[in-house]
Amino acid sequence: MSTHPPAAPIDFRVDIGHVHLKVADLDRALDFYCGVLGFTLMQRMGAQAAFVSAGGYHHHIGLNTWESLGGAPPPPNCTGLFHVAIRYPDRKTLADALQRLQRAGITLDGAADHGVSEALYLRDPDQNGVELYHDRPRDQWPKTHSGELNMYTRKLDLDTLLAEISI
Repeated sequence: MSTHPPAAPIDFRVDIGHVHLKVADLDRALDFYCGVLGFTLMQRMGAQAAFVSAGGYHHHIGLNTWESLGGAPPPPNCTGLFHVAIRYPDRKTLADALQRLQRAGITLDGAADHGVSEALYLRDPDQNGVELYHDRPRDQWPKTHSGELNMYTRKLDLDTLLAEISI
């Protein structure tokens, strides 16, 4: 049990602006994040760093080789990033992401319905965990009888997700 008193809640407007990932090969990482997922390259700093975005933001993901050029992924059972979660605006755009992954021959580690969201789990070329997901509207989030959030993990039906593309 922590001996630190709880802090006052953080301002509700705070969010995660971007993530920087250490990669071994910048071109290989760009092939994945831009070539497969569809992010736009905003700026490149030679073979050392690149900044990619959705929608023209300065960057959502920074990719760099500053400490990792030619390096190996971290071993299992060590601390570090579990995954970066990329939120899609709706189910149809998540279905598009799944189709892009399938076309590129990228295997999923898993796919889950969490009640509040639907998610695809995979690894990038440097073995960083990546979650692609969309949130359901808040009024559809599962609740207990007393009104508390009641998330769960169930298998996500990928065929039903892909059917969103033809709708």
